[in-house]
Amino acid sequence: MDVNQIKAQLENEKQRLEELVESFQADDVSELSEQQSISELSGIDQHQADLGTETFDRERDLSILEQVEAELGYVEDALERLEQGNYGICEACGNPIDEERLKAMPASRFCIQDQALAEQEAKLSTEGTISDQG
Repeated sequence: MDVNQIKAQLENEKQRLEELVESFQADDVSELSEQQSISELSGIDQHQADLGTETFDRERDLSILEQVEAELGYVEDALERLEQGNYGICEACGNPIDEERLKAMPASRFCIQDQALAEQEAKLSTEGTISDQG
């Protein structure tokens, strides 16, 4: 495992994600509240479907921004683990993460088995929350 190559790959990904965040911020996606966004349109004679589309587009953009910011956090954490010397070690079991997995997903925190368990737990947690609301 070439540490310099991994660091370069993570730095490139960090830069790409930071540019995405900046582009969303330039579009004021994170700055304007939904109410402000809609109130700007209220002076314009618009059909309710147009307002619905505006709301949908805004919610989609906010969701994408949240995902990009989360991915950026994962990359920054991976860079920190690299600096600390514990990069490539599963945070759950302490075993080495397979090199093929790290090549495909350099910011991986878990080995494939523990990643599957974490996703399964998250899915069960989400399903429990949904069924509790019903």
